[in-house]
Formats: sequence, C-alpha cells, structure tokens
Amino acid sequence: MLGIRDGIQEQDSRKVLELRKLKVYFHRRERLLGRKTVIHAVDDVTLTLNQGETLSLVGESGSGKSTLARAVMKLDKPTSGTILFHNKEILKQKKRELKEFRRRVQMIFQDPYESLNPQSTVFTTIIEPRIIHGLVSGGKDERKAMASRLLTMVGLDPSTKLYRYPHELSGGERQRVAIARALSLEPELLIADEPVSMLDVSIRLGILHLLQTLKEQLKLTYLFITHDLGVARYIGTRIAVMYFGQVVEIAETEELINHPMHHYTNLLLSSIPGSEREQPLAAGADVDYSHSAAEPPSGCRFRTRCPNATKKCALVEPILIEITSGHYAACHYPLNESRPTDSISQLEG
Repeated sequence: MLGIRDGIQEQDSRKVLELRKLKVYFHRRERLLGRKTVIHAVDDVTLTLNQGETLSLVGESGSGKSTLARAVMKLDKPTSGTILFHNKEILKQKKRELKEFRRRVQMIFQDPYESLNPQSTVFTTIIEPRIIHGLVSGGKDERKAMASRLLTMVGLDPSTKLYRYPHELSGGERQRVAIARALSLEPELLIADEPVSMLDVSIRLGILHLLQTLKEQLKLTYLFITHDLGVARYIGTRIAVMYFGQVVEIAETEELINHPMHHYTNLLLSSIPGSEREQPLAAGADVDYSHSAAEPPSGCRFRTRCPNATKKCALVEPILIEITSGHYAACHYPLNESRPTDSISQLEG
C-alpha cells in the first residue's frame, strides 16, 4: 500500500458532500437573432454523498453532469445554491481554505491526453501537485520513490514509465497516470468525469477494476459521472439520473436497475443492448429537438418524450419525492408505484 494516508479511520455514515438547490446557468448572446438566452445547465439539484460510497451520476450528453462536477470543483461558478464539504460551505471559502479543499477533492477528467501537460514527464506530473501543496520532503530520491509507489499502485511499471511523456503512452496508461496524479495529494473524494468513455472497450474494465481496488485500499469516496448505465451499475453503490439539468431519480444501484420509477430511467435501461425492457415513446418524440437547456419544456421536462404524459405533466413540475424507502423519483405517474410504500416525503438531502 502507498503509505501516504497512514492512520485512515474506518468509514462512517457522515456526509462528505452535500448539494442544496444547486443551479448553474450560463448566459449566451445570439447575435444573429439579437437576443440573450439562459442555459439551464444545472437546475435546482439536491444531492448527498456519504463517506465511502460511490454515487454514479447518469444521463445523456448535455444533461448537466459534467457542469455539476465542475461546479463542485469551483471550475464553473454556481448561479445559486449551496455546496457543503463536511458541512462547510465551499462557495464562501477564502483562498487558503479553498486550496485545502482542492487537495482533499480531486478530479479525473474524461480525456487523459488533454488533462496531462505534454511537456511534463510522468514523474513531474505526479510530483508537481505535492510540491505545490507542500507535501514533499527530502531529496530527489525520496520524490522518485513516492512517484514510483504511486505508479505501481495504478498498475504501471515505474522502471519503464516514470520518465516518459504523455505522447509515449497509450490511452489507458495516460488515464492511469492521471489517476496517480490525483492520488498524489491524498484526497478523500474523487470526482471521475467519464473516465473510461474515451478508452478502448478492451481496457475499460481494467480501469474500473483499478478504481474499485483503490477505493477499498484508500477508503475513498467517489462521484462517478457516466452516460452508460452498465458502467454505473458496475461501480456505483447508488445511482442518480439526470435529465435536462435536473435529478429525476435516485436509488440504491440494484433497486434502481430492477425497479425504475421514472420513465426516463426506464428508457435508458431499454437502450442497453440485449435488454428485454420495452419503453414506448410519445409519437415522433424519440428525440426532442423543439426544446433545449435554454428553453426546457414546461412542467415535467421529459413529458415530450413520455408515453404516459398528461396535461398535468405540462402544467405542474414534479418534485423529487421518496416513493419507497430510499428510492426517490420526480414523476407524477411513476412506474412500479404499486409496490409497498414505506414513506413519502420531499427530498431534503
């Protein structure tokens, strides 16, 4: 084991990350039309991430998943809402506090080639963050030993990879280096933004298995972003489904896969190759070109593609409520609603 997080305590049920009514809007000027539009990238999202779990955030491209992750990292500025890390509001943190937050929360990006400096060797890529955060001591030999241990931990041979440049590595090797760089700061929360989507299918499983192993070894917590429900099921302890900037369903992984409540979740499940599920769509609305994040539909945002939509769906926006114990959905006519209901209450975190 690496040894840079000695004394890690057993996991408990404390909240690591909490989002309350988070909104991220972007303003865009359309010069040809002479107007300004507002992109509702993330719209009133409330989520809780508990210590030691993996929350998979699933949705189509453009649903707001990556924007949510960037807002948590303060790479995109939230329009409103609250982001709590261990019950501390990060949006109001000063420079010193923010630096400590960014050490404890690291991000793995989708494209490993774009996220690595092409002019830096693997050794520099891994050690430089530790230098910036004042986590290095000793001389060059100690730094080399630290980088070598990190490379070994992510499945790379330091004797052949330590002084190579990104262009000399394969896609899978680059992503492993990116993971090693994130681990070098001894984080407790990793935000993984589609970390395997740009890799060959043959090596995706190896990266996913590595992330699972590291989670157990280092007692990590993950927010894992993906458009693939199969990947979400493999790695996640819970799954949250996003559509048009909103979370429309949250549940434990197997509960959500076996008993989806929202029609959009059911549609995602039916799109998996070999799936026996059937999800009819509203006539001619398999793809909704009439609406966008700038002009979302009124009421339920999925209603233009939903076969069960009624006038109520167009007039009243559904809120995320607990349909069965631990299973939340934002739908006026949820699937499997005949199952026993333990409690129904508005989601508060």
